Amino acid sequence: MTETRWDAAAPAEPETAHWMRNLIICLVGSFTTIVAMTLLLPFLPLYVEELGVSDKAAIVQWSGIAYGATFFAAAFVAPLWGRLGDIYGRKLMLIRASLGMTVAISLMGMAGNVWQLVALRLFTGLAGGYASGSMVLVAAQTPKHRSAWALGTLSAGIMAGNLVGPLIGGALPPVIGIRGTFLLAGGVIFFTFLATTFLIKEEKSTARKKAAKASGSWASIPDKRPVLAMLSLGLLLMLANMSIEPIITVYVAQFVSDANVTMVSGVVMAAAALGSILSSSWLGKLADRIGYWSVIMAALAVAALLLIPQAFVTSAWQLIGLRFLMGVALGGLLPCITAVIRHNVPDAATGSILGLSISSQYVGQVAGPVMGGFVGGHIGMRAVFLGTCVLLALGAVYCWWVSPKKEASM
Repeated sequence: MTETRWDAAAPAEPETAHWMRNLIICLVGSFTTIVAMTLLLPFLPLYVEELGVSDKAAIVQWSGIAYGATFFAAAFVAPLWGRLGDIYGRKLMLIRASLGMTVAISLMGMAGNVWQLVALRLFTGLAGGYASGSMVLVAAQTPKHRSAWALGTLSAGIMAGNLVGPLIGGALPPVIGIRGTFLLAGGVIFFTFLATTFLIKEEKSTARKKAAKASGSWASIPDKRPVLAMLSLGLLLMLANMSIEPIITVYVAQFVSDANVTMVSGVVMAAAALGSILSSSWLGKLADRIGYWSVIMAALAVAALLLIPQAFVTSAWQLIGLRFLMGVALGGLLPCITAVIRHNVPDAATGSILGLSISSQYVGQVAGPVMGGFVGGHIGMRAVFLGTCVLLALGAVYCWWVSPKKEASM
């Protein structure tokens, strides 16, 4: 079986002269916006208490609601913004997202009660999406033989934002206050808005705009199997990454002293992200050369194998090392997922389908901690690692089943 790729029979697209500059602006912009979205993690409970919530249980509950609100809202609107980007331009979606986040993050520093904070977090999810929009623009404008490398580089910036955000959120509030931290973050994103507006260049295409309006998006995809596989894989990747989050502190407490448990837990959580940051660009470059499907299947298989010893570690350093290696293995998946979708859908539907992919990843980001906490609490913590291992192995088998047997020039 040979792969049905949208671009296989089409004439080669002209390479945009601005793709490298666009990648750099998108990389910096995605990093700053992700930092702004995640920096509130260390002080969120303190801010909720400052906004008038005094009961400890209520503080925890409201903190969870406020943090999850952004991703809940973003999961619903990502396909919509992708669709509008197909029709009206992907740069316009980045301008909208950076301006919306500038307003939302700044207003969080002026919230008067916890309801306003939750509403602004919802608004951030609805109006934001800079990082996901950057993925769409870079995927659409980068020369296809460099697409996985470019997307891997962008993914590294996004993951670095997730890693650095909580560190900045822990350091700034003692210096400038919680409200000042929000205002500073809003100011930084405003510079992202200016850079996006004046430095990103998007080549206009009247034909693409007409095709996007006429296209039924999903109906226009010639072979839906690879796309369905990538949507499923995005959910599975986030589920695998996040399933350990609810149990990590309790798991680490089995072999470290109480005084060090929080510090070690933080290092364990960061280890996988660091591994992915270091490997995503390299794995993307490798995928451009040997094929996206090959890298995807190998990454899933290696990650599944690495989960088995994680269930039986006897020291924190063993777990840190294994999580780091797992991050290295999984680092190439997001750019490969995006690249496979890009190669299997018409240009007029790229934003819509990548929006669905982003939504599926958000679902996994929410479902992972819920499933991990349930399994860890009712079956046992080892079952979380072993169950995730089985899921990743099944994902590898599924990808092998739907993948082209020959990856022509991928």
